[in-house]
Amino acid sequence: MYLRHAPRLCGTGHSDRVDDRGLAADGTIAREGSLERISAEFAPVVEALRVHVAGTFARLHSAYLYGSIPRGTAVPGVSDLDVLLALHDEPTDADRADARRIEGALDREFPQINGVGIQLASARTLLSDAERHDGGFFVACLCTPLLGDDLAEHLPRYRPTSLLARETNGDLGTLLPGWRERAQTARDHERRTLSRSVARRLVRTGFTLVMPRWGGWTSDLARSAELFGRYYPERLEQMRTAAQTAREPTADPAILAMLIDDLGPWLAAEYTATHGERAPRP
Repeated sequence: MYLRHAPRLCGTGHSDRVDDRGLAADGTIAREGSLERISAEFAPVVEALRVHVAGTFARLHSAYLYGSIPRGTAVPGVSDLDVLLALHDEPTDADRADARRIEGALDREFPQINGVGIQLASARTLLSDAERHDGGFFVACLCTPLLGDDLAEHLPRYRPTSLLARETNGDLGTLLPGWRERAQTARDHERRTLSRSVARRLVRTGFTLVMPRWGGWTSDLARSAELFGRYYPERLEQMRTAAQTAREPTADPAILAMLIDDLGPWLAAEYTATHGERAPRP
């Protein structure tokens, strides 16, 4: 049976109480997932993942789930399996090939998941000062431990600040040219895939734009769009469309153009004006 962890908070030494803004009693962001929240439909998928990972990656430090499955909101046949593997050393091409093989094997075996995504990083990078408010926050608050020693034990407690907003989503402007280039040559199935990733990023960026003003955290896309709309009502319908597209990807070029050429550039400019430039990465 896969390891079980009780719900916990970002960092250590907290009460388990979490308010409706995703915060602990001391105002820090609570870890949003737990293995106990995984539904019966997805439990076999997670167990198979654990077996594959443990038998493949000899240099594994720890493995984590994130997304709707550990949050307990996954929909069979619709939701994907999102995984982070922290290795003792920097990932190699062989590691990436192993990850792709596991993705394919799980996707073929389990119809209840709509794809598998395995991210690779070194534990050293995730704990570095440069990643403290990006990769570190991701592990400590958005990831659920599955195997190994939890890196969150070595990370700080996080609050919904402008610094956190800037370092997690302050690079939107750098992504837009690549999205435009892909959209120009994409076929229908490629546009659907692109629309989903673009829409997810825009909704999350829209939410973190207003996160310090709202004073909390959520990963729920629909709620993120509505919270964004409290502060930017003139853009609410576009953000609702983005949230819908993130859940139900579309090949409609008009929607993709709206996301990439209208909402995206405006959001990138407003983000920089509000939270400043993201610190450069090595």
